[in-house]
Amino acid sequence: MRKFFSNRRLVFIVVVLVVAFGLMGGSVALRNRRQTPPLIQQFGNDIVGMVDGVVAYPVNAAQSGVNSFTDLLNTYSENKKLKQQVSELAQAKVRDQTLAKENRELKKELKVNKSMTDYSTISAAVLSRTPSSWQKQLIINKGQTSGIKKNMPVMSAGGLIGRITEVNKTNSKVELLSNTSESANRFAIQISGSGGKTVNGIITDYDSQSNSLVMGQVTSKAKIKKGTKVTTSGMGGVTPKGLYVGRVTKVTKDDYGLAQKVYIKPAANFNDVNIVTVAELDS
Repeated sequence: MRKFFSNRRLVFIVVVLVVAFGLMGGSVALRNRRQTPPLIQQFGNDIVGMVDGVVAYPVNAAQSGVNSFTDLLNTYSENKKLKQQVSELAQAKVRDQTLAKENRELKKELKVNKSMTDYSTISAAVLSRTPSSWQKQLIINKGQTSGIKKNMPVMSAGGLIGRITEVNKTNSKVELLSNTSESANRFAIQISGSGGKTVNGIITDYDSQSNSLVMGQVTSKAKIKKGTKVTTSGMGGVTPKGLYVGRVTKVTKDDYGLAQKVYIKPAANFNDVNIVTVAELDS
């Protein structure tokens, strides 16, 4: 008796599967015919959807598991890199503190109170920037009452962007390095050349097409490598020494073919300045 019912159940399952696959085949064959009865079409689509769902569930689950495992590995790798960077930053901070301490001790030993690398900073926000002078100047919300003085260098995003050209009681005008007028104030800068030689020059121009500062009046013949850091030299007695300007992108000859002409990618974006830092030499 059990065998009879077992065979009967098997036959029933086979019949159901045959009918289901028949409906699926009929649905696929007749889906583009307008005369297809909507009920048969819907029933066939439902059967197909159920079968697709049953098959897709384990596949999707496996895919989700693989993606989760991959994300976990990526997170672990990123976490490891971040820990390494934190460790390096901590070491750099300790090294800088040690060097600063040694510097103070050496100055005390040599009876030097202040140097061109000693300066204090004043933070300020950009008030306005007119379209007509977008590439030339901006107005900040600090002036005489905050200790701002004319010709003080101005930085943003860790790099030099210009200098103070006009000071009022509560605001000041900043002339950007991208100003190409002949009357614009120029900065004395320096680069470490081949053999440890220091190459001095002045920011003489700005190339808007390549977004590059141009270093001219370079008399040294020392080889300058691409990617070398450029900083202020401190010459002139107003700008502190060591302010970051940018990196060398190209070295060519000047118009006369005598001196080197250095192109520098600025560290700061002159078109996106909201907060600035004004530097003042300690006296």
